Amino acid sequence: MKSSIRLFNPAQDAAADPSLHDERADLPPLNQDASLETVLAAWHDATVRLQQTHEILQAEVGRLTNELEAKNKELALQNRLADLGRMASHVAHEVRNSLVPVTLYLSLLERRLKNDSGSMDILNKVEAGFTTLNNTVNDLLNFTSHREPHWKTFYVRDLVNEICDSMGPQLDAQAIRVLADVPPETQLSADREMFRRAIMNLVLNALDVMPQGGELVITSYDGPQGFELEVADSGPGLSEGQIDQVFEPFFTTKSGGTGLGLAIVHRIAETHGGHVSVVNCPEGGAAFTIVMPRRAMRAAA
Repeated sequence: MKSSIRLFNPAQDAAADPSLHDERADLPPLNQDASLETVLAAWHDATVRLQQTHEILQAEVGRLTNELEAKNKELALQNRLADLGRMASHVAHEVRNSLVPVTLYLSLLERRLKNDSGSMDILNKVEAGFTTLNNTVNDLLNFTSHREPHWKTFYVRDLVNEICDSMGPQLDAQAIRVLADVPPETQLSADREMFRRAIMNLVLNALDVMPQGGELVITSYDGPQGFELEVADSGPGLSEGQIDQVFEPFFTTKSGGTGLGLAIVHRIAETHGGHVSVVNCPEGGAAFTIVMPRRAMRAAA
């Protein structure tokens, strides 16, 4: 009596159903006279290949799952920042409106107390506090501003010199040496005021980490991704955790900082289609680099 069991034959199965072609088709054909050892070897090979395929698919599913989780976290963060931005914008406008008359009253009070040195000292401290508050309000307003850039072509070196000149007294007071290596013929098409704000924030950040003096280096060059401007300091540098968080809104290592200065730089760079990065310098300190798309840079005539 013949057995009703038919041994698997990939060639016959594929001929009966052309769509049926999997890893089994690569196994050696079996016939009725195949030994048990040959059948087990073929089965083992098929099992190993299926296991390998399973592991590959499992790894890919894990990668896609992690990527999806990261995207979901990023989306949730963007939603929270959007809500926070609207609230911060409203609060900043209200505070600024209240600061205007107070500043006026302080100016009038200063005139009355100009001959009273003790009162003037107190008044100067009050004015310093209001100046800090006003700077915080400006940071909030700049961070929550979503206006499009007003494109204009300008010389980068002139802008850098303008910023260094305006910061001259503070640079001298902190004994900070400035080295600016920006080719005079370099032109950039961008929002000049926004770009000025970005560079100014990087310079102020450098001053904060060099209270006892140091060196500030500003360089620009045509990099592989476009125009690059680097602001480097000789401060203590950043820890690995700080590098990962330094551009996040409200993250700060300063006791009186708002944590918005570098976040504003990041937003300005992104608004222009670029980005900003930071690395620790081998000789010490940190270097922040703003990268602008190549279309934003052109040689001077």
